[in-house]
Amino acid sequence: MDTLDPFAANIPTPTAARPLLGLTVLVIEDSRYACEAMRLLCLRSGARIRRADCLRSARRHLQVYRPSIVVVDLGLPDGNGVDLITELAQAQADGTIVIATSGDTHRAPDAMAAGAHGFLDKPVVSLAAFQELILSALPADRLPASPRMLSDETITPDRMAFQDDMSHIAEVLEDPPNDVALDYVAQFLSGVARSADDPRLEKAALALAEKRALGQSAASETAQIAGLIQQRLNQKIAI
Repeated sequence: MDTLDPFAANIPTPTAARPLLGLTVLVIEDSRYACEAMRLLCLRSGARIRRADCLRSARRHLQVYRPSIVVVDLGLPDGNGVDLITELAQAQADGTIVIATSGDTHRAPDAMAAGAHGFLDKPVVSLAAFQELILSALPADRLPASPRMLSDETITPDRMAFQDDMSHIAEVLEDPPNDVALDYVAQFLSGVARSADDPRLEKAALALAEKRALGQSAASETAQIAGLIQQRLNQKIAI
């Protein structure tokens, strides 16, 4: 369990090379690929990471311990991440930094209005940009004493995490999906495909989202996505 005071003196002091040393980041993210990117960013920065894949799991985590930073994906399988940001802001947890993240940048104003301290635009691959956003929200006594070492490193998540995401959506599509499931598939895949640089899958997800927005039948788009998912699951990955 984390200390009750994330800024207590007994926590390791951040350094120029590891500016987030001593911090614990709770990442609320349903995509394994996106979470793997966050894990690598935290690892390179010195922070510890915990993960919740839905709002229910996140609330369970937050009842047990208080992380230094909470990164909330706005599109979760059991609700809107903005709702959790609002809850955290209203609770006024001492010292907890709340960062919203999404591939849909138009959602940033809602997250900020709800109380987020910053917004990460997916895909999050730049180590320097990640550190800069977190550090800009921290109090002065948690910043490195010496100038931070700027890095041009970019993060490339393990492709096995992408395969996990494909398996997840395949399970969602096993039974005839309802409207809520289709909306979830569209938003989930569009973000994952963009992060994994899979334009064909992203295009299919956006086509599904468009049909759903128009209230039209999306049977052909759903079938196309199911086929693309199966193709990616069949791909052999060199380990």
